[in-house]
Amino acid sequence: MKIAIVGAGVIGVTTAFELASDGHEITVFERHGSVAEETSFANAGVIAPGYVTPWAAPGMRRKVFVDLFRAHAPVRLHGALSLSEWRWAWNWWRACERERSARNRAHMQRLALYSRERLHRLTAQERLEYERSEGYLVLLRSEEDLKQARSGLELLRAAEIRYAEIDAAQARHIEPALSAQTPLAGAIHLPDDEVGNCRQFTLLLRERARARGVRFAFRAKVTALVMTPSPMVRVEGEPAPQSFDAVVVCAGVASDALLRPLGIRLPLAAVHGYSITARIREPLNAPRSAVMDERYKVAISRLGQRVRVAGSAELGAPQGRMDAKALRTLYKVLQDWFPGAADYAHGVQEWRGARPMLPDGPPVIGPSGLPGLWLNLGHGSSGWALACGSARALADRIAGRKPEIELEGLGIERLGLRR
Repeated sequence: MKIAIVGAGVIGVTTAFELASDGHEITVFERHGSVAEETSFANAGVIAPGYVTPWAAPGMRRKVFVDLFRAHAPVRLHGALSLSEWRWAWNWWRACERERSARNRAHMQRLALYSRERLHRLTAQERLEYERSEGYLVLLRSEEDLKQARSGLELLRAAEIRYAEIDAAQARHIEPALSAQTPLAGAIHLPDDEVGNCRQFTLLLRERARARGVRFAFRAKVTALVMTPSPMVRVEGEPAPQSFDAVVVCAGVASDALLRPLGIRLPLAAVHGYSITARIREPLNAPRSAVMDERYKVAISRLGQRVRVAGSAELGAPQGRMDAKALRTLYKVLQDWFPGAADYAHGVQEWRGARPMLPDGPPVIGPSGLPGLWLNLGHGSSGWALACGSARALADRIAGRKPEIELEGLGIERLGLRR
């Protein structure tokens, strides 16, 4: 088939690669000048299936409210929420119900485990060499943090995810550069998890996709999708739309503007995250792989000769504006755990990216309900962890094959949309 893909983040590029591997003729439309220019650009890089969970969870309502009054809040709500953002927040509130949240978590973790397996297969098959390291350490500052973390260990066991609850001395043996000055009650070690450079991976896979015949149209902003009678893509500045047998929308937060005129009203919101990236000044003072400060929900990752600190979940802030408080939290957490690791003298990359998030957590993967129009979107902050599995499963659906993974709970029908 002749298939168009809208969006060239990690979701769009993995989808293009898998469809091209199945023998389809693929064109990818991307409004920027390269791949991985938005959400995939400077994320934490962590792939930890056990911690791929919906933001809508029991206890989160209270936690978000309490955090609003803290200087280093992991979640920030700005007063100028739009009507659609208020609707999204209401749907999120409802999705925090215990049984519903548990189902969504199970769907996401099943996809995350499959996606990690698919990532490893792809990396070996295509001989992709990008910045990556193994192991993930969840740091618990106090006995209260430790108590709260233990309540979630049963979920890791149920998902058959290998982990170890360790004390401070064992944590510092795994990550010797952890500061002795910052209180540490214990940690959860996940040896099978990892950190990887999402953007590097996406750039490498773009070239493998090109070798399979994929055409990338950069600086090509898709302004409309036309569904009469077969799917057509209208690109800004071009006189006529282009016709395809199928279209896959992987355009992140921009997907809503394309789908709404077709009667598909996804409850999709831009939940912004932040990161800072700096050169490593002294390798002995830097992390070996990735750690998560559970209290502040901030990840610190080793990416080659750089350190990246990522966190925050921000809803309602004006487009393009950086929140100084969110950035201060990142610098604080880095200083707490790895003082002296970053070389600030040669500049720091400060980044803010929009995560395309659905209120209940899981993405939407599969048919849209309109002939020839498919969706692979709404992965939120877990796009890197879910990308390879989502792409392969969607390619199997398009080919009429049964996917290797059960896609229950990942279709558009769960959202109860009415066209």
